[in-house]
Amino acid sequence: MTVLKTVTPVSHDLGGFQVRRAVPSAECRMVGPFVFVDQFGPAHLAPGQAMDVRPHPHINLATVTWLFEGAIDHRDSLGTFSTIHPGTVNLMTAGSGIVHSERSPQTERANGPRLYGMQTWLALPDGREELAPAFEAVSDLPVVEDTCVSARVIMGELWGKRAATTCYAETIYAEINLGPAGAIPIDAEADERAVMLVGGEASLDGHPLELYALVVLKPGEAMTLSSGCGGKIMLLGGEAFKTHRYVYWNFVSSSRERIEQAKEDWKARRFPLVPGDDKEFIPLPEKPKTVSYP
Repeated sequence: MTVLKTVTPVSHDLGGFQVRRAVPSAECRMVGPFVFVDQFGPAHLAPGQAMDVRPHPHINLATVTWLFEGAIDHRDSLGTFSTIHPGTVNLMTAGSGIVHSERSPQTERANGPRLYGMQTWLALPDGREELAPAFEAVSDLPVVEDTCVSARVIMGELWGKRAATTCYAETIYAEINLGPAGAIPIDAEADERAVMLVGGEASLDGHPLELYALVVLKPGEAMTLSSGCGGKIMLLGGEAFKTHRYVYWNFVSSSRERIEQAKEDWKARRFPLVPGDDKEFIPLPEKPKTVSYP
């Protein structure tokens, strides 16, 4: 078998659309630098409904937003405003601390927004966790195409092509679209790798993939992803971290003390505000859904 484990995500209904969380979980704490893996949609909200993620903080990580359908307005405490569309990756480096909001654009609300994509977090490596906050949106991403295959490299180097997206640790991230009878090799170079079928049907070395399950692959083994009817698959991973990462709510760090400081800073409102979206405040939850904090 080329599979180490299969992680069934925990699903949450966020008012009209499903969010499926595979990482962190009891079965899988990280895959390379990926310390958080959410998949959401596909969903078409009713007219007048919207996604409204109020301003919230992050430290010691970078968020990666990738859409298959729809649009999201991103605002952050650096003063950034960016509307995320399919084909563009939004990378927000929290580093020493940042606050951001994610909302459906006003232009999408009247007819009902579409939501379908991935939200992931990357832990920052030792010695770089307190980087200055930063933001980038990269749309000029390389595409690998063959008969019945189209794969877009979002981060890192795959199939001989490298994305321009900043990587703080060795990272691989790609969206793979297979047509009927399409197939593509999965490179073996990364320390840790996983795939997630997010639409349609696909198999790995002949073993069918379960929809939305995160399949963690054996290191060092080459394998082939294929589809009989067509499918959409995410490939993610990178270098294995030697030190543990703690997760509490939206905070990630190698230091429990740093997370405690961030919790106190948020409660005391010492984080910066988000220009244009500073009227709402989310209290620190006593029992957050995302915890990897023994």
